Amino acid sequence: MLTQHVSTIIDLIFPSSHHFALVLVAGLAILYFAYRRKAPIYLIDFTCYRPPSSHRLPIAMFEENSVLDDLDPESVAFQCKIIAKSGFSEETAITPSLAQIPKVKSLALALDEVETIMCSAISDLFWRNNINPKSIDILITNSCVFCPTPSLSAMVVNKFKMRSNIMSFNLSGMGCSAGIISVSLAKDLLRVHRGSLALIVSSETLNLNWYTGKVHSMLLTNCLFRMGGAAILMSSKVNDKHKAKYELQHIVRTINAKDDQAHRCVYQDVDPENKEGIAISKDVVHVAGDTLKKNIASLGPLVLPLREQFLYVISIICCKVLYGRRSGIYTPNFNLAFEHFCIHSGGRSVINAIERSLRLRKQDVEASNMTLYRFGNTSSSSIWYELSYTEAKGRMKRGDRVWQIAIGSGFKCSSAVWKCLQDVTPDNGSAWRDTINMYPVQVTDMKIS
Repeated sequence: MLTQHVSTIIDLIFPSSHHFALVLVAGLAILYFAYRRKAPIYLIDFTCYRPPSSHRLPIAMFEENSVLDDLDPESVAFQCKIIAKSGFSEETAITPSLAQIPKVKSLALALDEVETIMCSAISDLFWRNNINPKSIDILITNSCVFCPTPSLSAMVVNKFKMRSNIMSFNLSGMGCSAGIISVSLAKDLLRVHRGSLALIVSSETLNLNWYTGKVHSMLLTNCLFRMGGAAILMSSKVNDKHKAKYELQHIVRTINAKDDQAHRCVYQDVDPENKEGIAISKDVVHVAGDTLKKNIASLGPLVLPLREQFLYVISIICCKVLYGRRSGIYTPNFNLAFEHFCIHSGGRSVINAIERSLRLRKQDVEASNMTLYRFGNTSSSSIWYELSYTEAKGRMKRGDRVWQIAIGSGFKCSSAVWKCLQDVTPDNGSAWRDTINMYPVQVTDMKIS
C-alpha cells in the first residue's frame, strides 16, 4: 500500500515521459514563435543639419559666380534660367570653398565638409537624447558620390570613439533614395540583433562634385544640390517604445535598372573636356513616374483600404475591356491611408509630377516644397527635413501615418511608412527653429538680370 502511494506521488510530481515530452514540445513551440515574431522597429529621434548663415548662396551670388567662373555665355544663361525656376530661396547653402572665386576643390576640403555636416547632426542627436556613443550597436552612413578611404562610417567611429565591435556599413552610389535604403538595412539588422540601437547618417558632399564644364545636363547638379545632412536613431528595444516618436510599418523598394533608359537617367560620366560630372537626363520626370507606379503597385495592397483597392482593380479591368475608348485608370485616394507625405525634394518638376500623379492636395506637398525652398535638394536627407517641417508646424499627432517617398539614380524609388506613437511637440532646436512661422510662402519664378 505504501509503495502504491509513493508511486502515485512520484507520478504527480514527475509526469510520464509521454506527458513530459508534450509539455516540452509545447514550451519550445511557444518560445520559437515568440522569437520568430517580428520585433517592432522604432524611430526614437532624428536631427537635421542647419548650415550657418555664412554659408548662404543667394541667387545674385550664384549668378555672379557663374559669370566669373569662365563659363561661356550660353552656359551662364542656362544656369541662370534653371536657378530662376528652381523654387529656391535666398537661404540655401553651399560649402564656402565653392562660393569663392576661383572655386577650390580638394579631398581635404571635401572631408572637412562631410565631417562638419555628419558630426554636427550626430552630436545634436546624442545630446538631445542623452545617448552614449558606445551604446550604438549598428552604424550606417550614406553618401551618393563621395566615397573616401577610410570610409565615412569609420570616420564617425573614430570621431565619437565608438565600440570596436560595432556593426558599421557605408553605402555609396545609391542616389537620393539612400536614406530609405539605409532604414531598410537598419530594420533587417535590428530584427536579427534584437534589443539593439542603430544610427543612420545621411549626407552629400558638394566640394568634389561641383561640375566646372559646359555640358548642360551636368550643369543641372550645380543648380539643384545644396548642403545638408541628417542623423537618425532607431531601436528594436521593447522598452524604447515609450520614448520613440514613430514605429516603422512598411518598407517597399523598387529598382528599374534593367531598363537602359532608366539606368542612364542619372549618370556619372566625363564630358568632352574630360571633366567629371553627373548628367541628369530630360527623361528623369518620366522615368521617376514609371518607377513610382511600380513602387505603389507593391505598397498599395499594404496600406490602402479595400474599397480603394477594389476600385483600382475594376478600373484596370474596364480599361482592358474598353481598350481603344476613353477609360482612365482610377487613382486611389492616398489621403485615406496617410495623414502626411514626405516626397523627396528633388526639384519643382519632380514634386509637381508626383502631386499630379497621386492627385494630392497642395497641403500634402507643402513640406516638400518648403524644404526645397529653404534648403534646396539635400539629396538623401531631404525627406528628414520634410518630416522635421511637419513636426515644427505642430501637425504630427498620435496615430498619424507618414509616407516617405525617395527617388534616385538607378533608377530607384523607395517608400517608408511610419506610424506616430505620440503627439510630437515642436522642437526649438530643429533645423526650422525661429523660421517656421514664416512658412508656407508662395513660391514663384525669380527674375534674373
